[in-house]
Amino acid sequence: MADVSHRGDITHHPDISEMRDRYARVLGGHDVALVDGPVFLTGLFCAISPWTIHFAANQPTLATHNLIMGIAIALLAVGFTVTPARMYSLSWAMCAMGVWMIVSPWVVGDSPDTGVILTNVIIGGLTFLLGLACTGAAAKENRGANTS
Repeated sequence: MADVSHRGDITHHPDISEMRDRYARVLGGHDVALVDGPVFLTGLFCAISPWTIHFAANQPTLATHNLIMGIAIALLAVGFTVTPARMYSLSWAMCAMGVWMIVSPWVVGDSPDTGVILTNVIIGGLTFLLGLACTGAAAKENRGANTS
Protein backbone atom coordinates (compact mmCIF):
# COMPACT_ATOMS: atom_id res chain seq x y z
CA MET A 1 0.00 0.00 0.00
CA ALA A 2 1.30 3.48 -0.87
CA ASP A 3 2.21 5.92 1.86
CA VAL A 4 -0.08 8.92 1.28
CA SER A 5 0.40 10.51 4.69
CA HIS A 6 3.34 12.61 3.47
CA ARG A 7 2.05 16.13 2.70
CA GLY A 8 5.23 17.99 1.94
CA ASP A 9 6.56 20.06 -0.89
CA ILE A 10 5.38 18.94 -4.35
CA THR A 11 8.15 20.61 -6.33
CA HIS A 12 9.68 17.18 -6.93
CA HIS A 13 6.42 15.64 -8.13
CA PRO A 14 6.95 13.84 -11.45
CA ASP A 15 3.99 15.60 -13.08
CA ILE A 16 4.64 19.12 -11.79
CA SER A 17 5.12 20.71 -15.24
CA GLU A 18 1.93 19.13 -16.55
CA MET A 19 0.05 20.28 -13.45
CA ARG A 20 1.30 23.86 -13.93
CA ASP A 21 0.30 23.85 -17.60
CA ARG A 22 -3.16 22.54 -16.77
CA TYR A 23 -3.61 25.15 -14.05
CA ALA A 24 -2.62 27.91 -16.51
CA ARG A 25 -5.09 26.56 -19.11
CA VAL A 26 -7.92 26.44 -16.55
CA LEU A 27 -7.28 30.04 -15.51
CA GLY A 28 -7.04 31.04 -19.17
CA GLY A 29 -5.04 34.16 -18.39
CA HIS A 30 -8.01 35.76 -16.66
CA ASP A 31 -5.98 38.18 -14.53
CA VAL A 32 -8.70 40.66 -13.68
CA ALA A 33 -11.42 38.42 -12.34
CA LEU A 34 -11.93 40.89 -9.52
CA VAL A 35 -12.83 43.64 -12.00
CA ASP A 36 -15.84 41.81 -13.46
CA GLY A 37 -17.97 42.32 -10.36
CA PRO A 38 -17.37 46.06 -10.03
CA VAL A 39 -18.00 46.53 -13.77
CA PHE A 40 -21.32 44.67 -13.43
CA LEU A 41 -22.33 46.70 -10.36
CA THR A 42 -21.38 49.95 -12.09
CA GLY A 43 -23.59 48.98 -15.02
CA LEU A 44 -26.49 48.10 -12.74
CA PHE A 45 -26.18 51.37 -10.85
CA CYS A 46 -26.05 53.28 -14.12
CA ALA A 47 -29.22 51.54 -15.24
CA ILE A 48 -31.17 52.30 -12.05
CA SER A 49 -29.66 55.73 -11.31
CA PRO A 50 -32.50 57.75 -12.84
CA TRP A 51 -34.87 56.26 -10.30
CA THR A 52 -32.53 56.18 -7.30
CA ILE A 53 -31.28 59.73 -7.85
CA HIS A 54 -34.82 60.81 -8.85
CA PHE A 55 -34.21 62.43 -12.20
CA ALA A 56 -36.31 60.06 -14.34
CA ALA A 57 -39.30 62.43 -14.34
CA ASN A 58 -37.53 65.69 -15.19
CA GLN A 59 -34.86 64.15 -17.49
CA PRO A 60 -36.69 61.36 -19.40
CA THR A 61 -34.22 61.30 -22.29
CA LEU A 62 -31.25 61.03 -19.95
CA ALA A 63 -33.08 58.38 -17.93
CA THR A 64 -33.50 56.23 -21.03
CA HIS A 65 -29.89 56.90 -21.97
CA ASN A 66 -28.60 55.78 -18.55
CA LEU A 67 -30.79 52.67 -18.64
CA ILE A 68 -29.40 51.63 -22.04
CA MET A 69 -25.79 52.46 -21.12
CA GLY A 70 -26.12 50.63 -17.81
CA ILE A 71 -27.42 47.51 -19.51
CA ALA A 72 -24.58 47.72 -22.05
CA ILE A 73 -21.95 48.03 -19.31
CA ALA A 74 -23.46 45.13 -17.36
CA LEU A 75 -23.53 42.99 -20.51
CA LEU A 76 -19.85 43.74 -21.09
CA ALA A 77 -19.15 42.53 -17.55
CA VAL A 78 -21.05 39.31 -18.21
CA GLY A 79 -19.08 38.88 -21.43
CA PHE A 80 -15.80 39.46 -19.57
CA THR A 81 -16.79 36.69 -17.17
CA VAL A 82 -18.07 34.17 -19.71
CA THR A 83 -15.48 34.56 -22.49
CA PRO A 84 -12.63 36.68 -21.15
CA ALA A 85 -10.14 35.88 -23.91
CA ARG A 86 -12.49 37.24 -26.58
CA MET A 87 -14.13 40.05 -24.66
CA TYR A 88 -11.12 41.81 -23.15
CA SER A 89 -10.24 43.09 -26.60
CA LEU A 90 -13.45 45.17 -26.28
CA SER A 91 -12.36 46.75 -23.00
CA TRP A 92 -11.26 49.89 -24.85
CA ALA A 93 -14.95 50.39 -25.67
CA MET A 94 -15.67 50.55 -21.96
CA CYS A 95 -13.20 53.43 -21.67
CA ALA A 96 -15.06 55.25 -24.45
CA MET A 97 -18.37 54.55 -22.71
CA GLY A 98 -16.96 56.06 -19.52
CA VAL A 99 -15.95 59.25 -21.30
CA TRP A 100 -19.37 59.41 -22.94
CA MET A 101 -21.10 58.99 -19.57
CA ILE A 102 -19.15 61.98 -18.25
CA VAL A 103 -20.25 64.31 -21.05
CA SER A 104 -23.74 62.88 -21.61
CA PRO A 105 -25.61 65.09 -19.10
CA TRP A 106 -24.82 68.12 -21.24
CA VAL A 107 -25.29 66.38 -24.60
CA VAL A 108 -28.36 64.25 -23.87
CA GLY A 109 -29.85 66.02 -20.85
CA ASP A 110 -31.83 69.22 -20.66
CA SER A 111 -30.32 71.66 -18.11
CA PRO A 112 -29.11 68.92 -15.74
CA ASP A 113 -28.81 69.73 -12.03
CA THR A 114 -25.81 68.99 -9.83
CA GLY A 115 -27.05 65.55 -8.72
CA VAL A 116 -27.47 64.35 -12.30
CA ILE A 117 -24.08 65.68 -13.34
CA LEU A 118 -22.31 64.24 -10.30
CA THR A 119 -23.95 60.84 -10.75
CA ASN A 120 -22.96 60.57 -14.40
CA VAL A 121 -19.43 61.86 -13.77
CA ILE A 122 -18.90 59.26 -11.02
CA ILE A 123 -20.35 56.44 -13.12
CA GLY A 124 -18.33 57.57 -16.14
CA GLY A 125 -15.12 57.85 -14.13
CA LEU A 126 -15.59 54.38 -12.64
CA THR A 127 -16.39 52.92 -16.04
CA PHE A 128 -13.32 54.57 -17.57
CA LEU A 129 -10.99 53.38 -14.79
CA LEU A 130 -12.36 49.84 -14.86
CA GLY A 131 -12.03 49.86 -18.65
CA LEU A 132 -8.38 50.88 -18.25
CA ALA A 133 -7.84 47.97 -15.83
CA CYS A 134 -9.37 45.55 -18.33
CA THR A 135 -7.39 47.05 -21.20
CA GLY A 136 -4.18 46.73 -19.20
CA ALA A 137 -4.93 43.08 -18.43
CA ALA A 138 -5.68 42.39 -22.09
CA ALA A 139 -2.42 44.05 -23.15
CA LYS A 140 -0.52 42.07 -20.52
CA GLU A 141 -2.14 38.84 -21.73
CA ASN A 142 -1.35 39.62 -25.37
CA ARG A 143 2.24 40.50 -24.49
CA GLY A 144 2.58 37.20 -22.62
CA ALA A 145 1.10 35.26 -25.54
CA ASN A 146 3.49 36.90 -28.01
CA THR A 147 6.59 36.08 -25.96
CA SER A 148 5.64 32.42 -25.41
